[in-house]
Amino acid sequence: MMLHPATAHFAMVLPVVASVFGLIYLYTRSEGMSKISSGTTLFAALAMIGVWYTGNEAGPLIYNYLSEQGKHELMEHKSLGLYLAIAMGVIALLKIAGCQMKKFALEALAVILLVVVTATTFLQGKMGGELVYNYGMPFKSHMIEKTLKKASANAEDAEESDEIVEFYEDAVDEINALSEKVDKIYGNPPKEEETEDEE
Repeated sequence: MMLHPATAHFAMVLPVVASVFGLIYLYTRSEGMSKISSGTTLFAALAMIGVWYTGNEAGPLIYNYLSEQGKHELMEHKSLGLYLAIAMGVIALLKIAGCQMKKFALEALAVILLVVVTATTFLQGKMGGELVYNYGMPFKSHMIEKTLKKASANAEDAEESDEIVEFYEDAVDEINALSEKVDKIYGNPPKEEETEDEE
């Protein structure tokens, strides 16, 4: 089961929350808001590091189910995720250091960088969505279509009806095996369990 889709939501929301508190601090310059914004920035950094880790684990699982263009975008998504995790870690350290030393300029720099990274996080989220919906799902459909076309071509060359049936049965087995692999990766329950739950 992939944890990446669930953790990705935290990595999207927490930097926004941290940015909002950071901007409020820049306006108020209060010590209390300095501590709050530093704490939320630290949580955002931990979330970003966590989502990079889960993404690093999930990447190899879905790699073979992507088209060539999808594989290329997955590698870009992975690289950007690493840069964002490093950037958020550095920003959190700057913000906490500025808070501890009461250096407004250092905290202001951290907040500005945080806003930039937060905006980049939305680009990263868009890229992740494209991997699933633009490359992952259509490629699965392509694999199913390819399997059925192969069975159809073999059936045309076959002379006996039993042989034709066997080609299509093999195709169905291959498609079911593919679906099971994909469901296992995404943590979906097996079809037998779904039927039992419905009853």
